[in-house]
Amino acid sequence: MMEEDELEPRRMAPKPRDLAPLSIAELEAYIAEMEAEILRVREAIAAKRRQRGGAEALFKR
Repeated sequence: MMEEDELEPRRMAPKPRDLAPLSIAELEAYIAEMEAEILRVREAIAAKRRQRGGAEALFKR
């Protein structure tokens, strides 16, 4: 049986951003943006885990 990860198309990893031309303030703002994105991704993971847990509970009955 295929795993869920095997069904999704593979994406190329984005190139790292060139940090050399950025000022300290710009780097701090960039960190804040990345932290917000990490939080958004963690919330999406938690929602998917809750959904999967609910589905598994339903089918175990």
